Amino acid sequence: MVSVARRMEALNIVLPPVARALATYVPAVITGSLCFTSGQLPVIGGVPVYTGLLGQEVDLDQGYDAARVAALNALSAAQDAAGGLAHLDRIVKLTVFVQSANDFHQQAKVANGASDLFEALFDDKGRHARSAVGVSALPLNVPVEVECIFSLEGSSHD
Repeated sequence: MVSVARRMEALNIVLPPVARALATYVPAVITGSLCFTSGQLPVIGGVPVYTGLLGQEVDLDQGYDAARVAALNALSAAQDAAGGLAHLDRIVKLTVFVQSANDFHQQAKVANGASDLFEALFDDKGRHARSAVGVSALPLNVPVEVECIFSLEGSSHD
C-alpha cells in the first residue's frame, strides 16, 4: 500500500506549516480515535490566495483551487496533532463553507477541490461524507473554509 507521504511526493505536494489560529482556538483536536480540524482557510504564509464571493469576484476554478489550499492546511493541522501523516488512517467527514454570491449554486463543485485532493492522497480512504454549504461571509473575506474529521491509525471501521 502506498503511503500518503509517497503520494504527496509523487504529486509534488508539500504540506504548508500549520496555520496560526486567528482567534481563541487550536488548529486540531484529537479525541478518542478521531482528529477534528478547526476551519482552515485558503492562505499561504498567512495571506489569502483569493478573496471575495464565488460567482462574483472569484470564479469556479479559483474556488476549486481555494478549497484545495484550505484542505492542505487542514491536513497540515491534522498531521501535526496526530504526530505525523502515518497516524491519519482516513478522512471521515469534510465540511466546506463557500462564501457565495446570492445566485451562485455550485458549492459542491467548489468543494471538489478538497475532495479530489483527499481522494488522490488517501485513495479509497480519501472517500468521505461531505457537506458543501453556501455562506454570506467568511474570515478575511476568503471564498472557502474547510474543516475535516480524520480517523486515526488502527481505528478504521471499514
